[in-house]
Amino acid sequence: MIFGKKDCQYTQKAIKDFKQKCASYIFIDVESNPHGLKKMLEYSNDKYVVPVIVEVDEGNVQIGYSD
Repeated sequence: MIFGKKDCQYTQKAIKDFKQKCASYIFIDVESNPHGLKKMLEYSNDKYVVPVIVEVDEGNVQIGYSD
């Protein structure tokens, strides 16, 4: 899952990289989805930083994204 904002360059970079790797993902826009925002804050220990990338199967949580 990628929790982020549509107008965030780092969120868009993460989505682009997932698409290039043909990796499946679900995008949750935290600006338009209050439940998604609540879940993102649970994963990020109440830090409002996007994107938050969660690999549910592996139990990995990545806060932020860079090149």
